[in-house]
Amino acid sequence: MNLKIAILPGDGIGPEVMAEAIKVLEAVGRRFGHAIDLEYGRIGGNAIDDFGTPLPDETVDLCRRSDAILFGAVGGPKWDSPDAAARPEDGILAIRKSLGLFANLRPVKVYPSLINSSPVKPSLLEGVDMIVLRELTGGLYFARPKRRWTTKSGRRGVDTLRYTEHEIERIVRVAFELARGRSKRLTSVDKANVLESSRLWRQVADEVHEDYPDVELEHILVDAAAMSLIRSPASYDVIVAENMFGDILTDEASVLSGSMGMQPSASLAGLPGVTENAESAISLYEPIHGSAPDIAGQGIANPIGMALSAAMMLRHSFGLEDEAQAVEASVEGVLAEGYRTPDIASDGGDVVGTERMGTVIAGRV
Repeated sequence: MNLKIAILPGDGIGPEVMAEAIKVLEAVGRRFGHAIDLEYGRIGGNAIDDFGTPLPDETVDLCRRSDAILFGAVGGPKWDSPDAAARPEDGILAIRKSLGLFANLRPVKVYPSLINSSPVKPSLLEGVDMIVLRELTGGLYFARPKRRWTTKSGRRGVDTLRYTEHEIERIVRVAFELARGRSKRLTSVDKANVLESSRLWRQVADEVHEDYPDVELEHILVDAAAMSLIRSPASYDVIVAENMFGDILTDEASVLSGSMGMQPSASLAGLPGVTENAESAISLYEPIHGSAPDIAGQGIANPIGMALSAAMMLRHSFGLEDEAQAVEASVEGVLAEGYRTPDIASDGGDVVGTERMGTVIAGRV
């Protein structure tokens, strides 16, 4: 098979971890006989510097003619001015919106070999293996009005939290489908005691539940979910949340696995057979960790989240389950052998840099 992939390394540690994921993909190609066709595009702060926009038209064209997108990270202090006309993050937000990538799958798994790398007590981490499904194209990050202005009484700012019935229904339906294929337990996160958008969210979730009577549905307020994720993380299997809640909760949940550098994600236009046009959509895959400018260029970033994102790409965009499992098994094997990047080295082990970790994972595919 020819795998035509758009590569968007971005800023900060993005290019560093991307280079290691490409090593892993090339190893997959050699073992399974696939042609890995990579084409690079610009996005984020580096694109602002050279093109005046975080998402050049050439990058959009590249994404649309590819079978899948592998993305690193964007942003950094250089572009953080609140008065900037364009921000690096605008680039990735625009891609998600333009391609209709509303379903963000974020698996959270605690590897037995890393159970002592988390600040959470090991007794709470046994059996943690969940999927958090984050709505990705609605809510506060996208809705209007969204602006800052100055009045006689001082400066003001507004963001709008808006959801439509359709936006909620499609993400919740994907969540029910995922839960049906796992343990048949779904937790829906909202703030229905305060927010009207959350009351609509809960109402629509209950209505969709009627189509999935075999799945147990639990509603939980976001603040209670934030506590419960640390106190009893193994009690969760599939969680669905709106955009900002899902963003925050998955960053919190990354602590369970020992580091944000461990966490992959897939941004999809729903599920084939469940969501209209999902089968022909171009999906995007990225680690959740961001550009980490404080360690960029030091060769110590953890490339595992990026490599596991590539595994999710193999599974969801190309239907290559054996190949995806080969990457995941390699990661698990490397961790079991004691290899560690600095962020997951609290329990000792063989501490290696970004490049060495990528090489070892690729060598075991």
